[in-house]
Amino acid sequence: MIIGRLGADPEVRYTQNNTALATMRVATNERYRDSNGELQEITEWHRLVAWGRLAENCQQLLKKGSMAYFEGPIQTRSWEDKDGQKQYMTEIKALTMQVLDSRTDSGSGEYSTAKKEEISVNDSEGNDEDDDLPF
Repeated sequence: MIIGRLGADPEVRYTQNNTALATMRVATNERYRDSNGELQEITEWHRLVAWGRLAENCQQLLKKGSMAYFEGPIQTRSWEDKDGQKQYMTEIKALTMQVLDSRTDSGSGEYSTAKKEEISVNDSEGNDEDDDLPF
Protein backbone atom coordinates (compact mmCIF):
# COMPACT_ATOMS: atom_id res chain seq x y z
CA MET A 1 0.00 0.00 0.00
CA ILE A 2 1.29 3.43 -0.86
CA ILE A 3 -0.13 6.95 -0.67
CA GLY A 4 1.68 9.68 -2.53
CA ARG A 5 1.70 12.37 -5.20
CA LEU A 6 2.47 11.75 -8.86
CA GLY A 7 5.66 13.38 -10.11
CA ALA A 8 4.39 13.46 -13.70
CA ASP A 9 1.32 12.49 -15.70
CA PRO A 10 0.98 8.70 -16.10
CA GLU A 11 2.71 7.42 -19.24
CA VAL A 12 0.56 4.92 -21.11
CA ARG A 13 1.74 2.55 -23.83
CA TYR A 14 -0.04 -0.36 -25.49
CA THR A 15 1.28 -3.89 -25.97
CA GLN A 16 1.02 -5.75 -29.27
CA ASN A 17 -2.23 -7.25 -27.93
CA ASN A 18 -3.58 -3.70 -27.37
CA THR A 19 -3.35 -3.97 -23.56
CA ALA A 20 -2.69 -0.65 -21.82
CA LEU A 21 0.40 -0.32 -19.59
CA ALA A 22 0.76 2.79 -17.40
CA THR A 23 3.97 3.74 -15.63
CA MET A 24 3.98 6.33 -12.88
CA ARG A 25 6.41 7.93 -10.43
CA VAL A 26 4.93 8.53 -6.99
CA ALA A 27 6.58 10.51 -4.18
CA THR A 28 6.06 9.78 -0.50
CA ASN A 29 7.23 12.13 2.25
CA GLU A 30 8.33 11.52 5.82
CA ARG A 31 8.68 14.41 8.29
CA TYR A 32 10.45 14.21 11.63
CA ARG A 33 12.42 16.32 14.10
CA ASP A 34 16.14 15.62 14.28
CA SER A 35 18.22 15.60 17.48
CA ASN A 36 18.52 19.42 17.26
CA GLY A 37 14.73 19.79 17.12
CA GLU A 38 14.78 20.90 13.47
CA LEU A 39 12.09 19.64 11.14
CA GLN A 40 13.48 17.29 8.48
CA GLU A 41 11.70 15.92 5.44
CA ILE A 42 12.67 12.90 3.35
CA THR A 43 11.11 12.27 -0.06
CA GLU A 44 11.21 8.79 -1.58
CA TRP A 45 10.27 8.08 -5.21
CA HIS A 46 8.50 4.87 -6.20
CA ARG A 47 7.88 3.41 -9.64
CA LEU A 48 4.39 2.00 -10.21
CA VAL A 49 2.91 0.06 -13.12
CA ALA A 50 -0.74 -0.62 -13.90
CA TRP A 51 -2.23 -2.79 -16.63
CA GLY A 52 -5.42 -2.86 -18.69
CA ARG A 53 -8.46 -0.89 -17.62
CA LEU A 54 -6.73 0.28 -14.45
CA ALA A 55 -3.92 1.78 -16.57
CA GLU A 56 -6.42 3.64 -18.74
CA ASN A 57 -8.27 4.92 -15.66
CA CYS A 58 -4.99 6.14 -14.14
CA GLN A 59 -4.30 8.07 -17.35
CA GLN A 60 -7.80 9.55 -17.31
CA LEU A 61 -8.07 10.41 -13.59
CA LEU A 62 -4.52 11.23 -12.49
CA LYS A 63 -2.22 14.12 -13.39
CA LYS A 64 1.08 15.44 -12.11
CA GLY A 65 0.56 16.39 -8.45
CA SER A 66 -2.47 14.13 -7.92
CA MET A 67 -2.58 12.36 -4.57
CA ALA A 68 -3.61 8.73 -4.80
CA TYR A 69 -3.64 5.45 -2.93
CA PHE A 70 -2.25 2.36 -4.67
CA GLU A 71 -2.25 -1.24 -3.56
CA GLY A 72 -0.38 -4.17 -5.05
CA PRO A 73 2.71 -6.36 -4.79
CA ILE A 74 6.30 -5.16 -5.07
CA GLN A 75 8.25 -6.87 -7.81
CA THR A 76 11.88 -6.68 -8.88
CA ARG A 77 12.87 -7.31 -12.48
CA SER A 78 16.40 -7.88 -13.75
CA TRP A 79 18.08 -7.72 -17.17
CA GLU A 80 21.49 -7.33 -18.72
CA ASP A 81 22.35 -3.95 -20.22
CA LYS A 82 24.29 -3.44 -23.46
CA ASP A 83 27.59 -3.74 -21.52
CA GLY A 84 26.58 -7.10 -20.02
CA GLN A 85 26.01 -5.64 -16.54
CA LYS A 86 23.04 -6.97 -14.57
CA GLN A 87 20.47 -4.23 -13.89
CA TYR A 88 17.56 -4.32 -11.45
CA MET A 89 14.31 -2.36 -11.21
CA THR A 90 11.89 -2.56 -8.30
CA GLU A 91 8.33 -1.41 -8.88
CA ILE A 92 4.87 -1.67 -7.40
CA LYS A 93 2.37 -3.52 -9.58
CA ALA A 94 -0.81 -1.54 -8.89
CA LEU A 95 -3.92 -3.70 -8.56
CA THR A 96 -6.08 -1.02 -6.92
CA MET A 97 -6.02 2.77 -7.19
CA GLN A 98 -8.04 5.37 -5.31
CA VAL A 99 -7.89 9.06 -6.16
CA LEU A 100 -7.57 11.08 -2.96
CA ASP A 101 -8.02 14.52 -4.46
CA SER A 102 -9.29 16.10 -7.63
CA ARG A 103 -8.65 19.28 -9.55
CA THR A 104 -11.12 22.06 -8.94
CA ASP A 105 -13.48 23.02 -11.75
CA SER A 106 -12.10 26.56 -11.80
CA GLY A 107 -9.11 25.44 -13.84
CA SER A 108 -6.76 27.10 -11.34
CA GLY A 109 -4.81 23.89 -10.87
CA GLU A 110 -5.55 23.86 -7.14
CA TYR A 111 -6.66 20.65 -5.49
CA SER A 112 -9.59 19.93 -3.24
CA THR A 113 -9.64 17.02 -0.81
CA ALA A 114 -12.65 15.17 -2.21
CA LYS A 115 -12.51 11.40 -2.71
CA LYS A 116 -13.18 10.82 -6.38
CA GLU A 117 -13.15 7.15 -7.30
CA GLU A 118 -11.67 3.80 -6.39
CA ILE A 119 -10.78 1.43 -9.19
CA SER A 120 -9.45 -2.10 -9.06
CA VAL A 121 -7.77 -4.14 -11.76
CA ASN A 122 -10.58 -6.68 -11.30
CA ASP A 123 -13.31 -4.13 -12.07
CA SER A 124 -14.98 -4.72 -15.39
CA GLU A 125 -17.85 -3.05 -17.14
CA GLY A 126 -21.11 -4.90 -16.62
CA ASN A 127 -19.69 -7.17 -13.93
CA ASP A 128 -22.69 -8.22 -11.81
CA GLU A 129 -21.04 -11.18 -10.03
CA ASP A 130 -21.65 -9.80 -6.52
CA ASP A 131 -25.31 -8.84 -7.00
CA ASP A 132 -26.65 -11.93 -5.21
CA LEU A 133 -24.45 -11.53 -2.12
CA PRO A 134 -26.38 -10.88 1.13
CA PHE A 135 -24.10 -8.04 2.24
